[in-house]
Amino acid sequence: MTAAKILWHSQIMKRAKRKDLGRFIVADPRICRGRPTFKGTRITVAEVLADVERGLSRDFICYRWGDGKITKDAVAEAVQLARRALLDRGGLLAEDVAAAA
Repeated sequence: MTAAKILWHSQIMKRAKRKDLGRFIVADPRICRGRPTFKGTRITVAEVLADVERGLSRDFICYRWGDGKITKDAVAEAVQLARRALLDRGGLLAEDVAAAA
């Protein structure tokens, strides 16, 4: 990365603001480089979704990530957020998967 790109990135991050993505999820440029996290934590939504993908139970996921720092409702919101993100693409992902098969 060039010095100009680093400077540009730091200026953008200074102007970026925290964005609530739901009751439990936030994207804050000062926390985990703006990746969606659970409010009050540095636990990223991607980490929790990976656990959901592995088939871990919501009870275990909540226990695994700080014994209650995130709730079952927060995990459900993360799944809903991911689903909404896929739907916002207009179903293109489903078409991409079908084309690859």
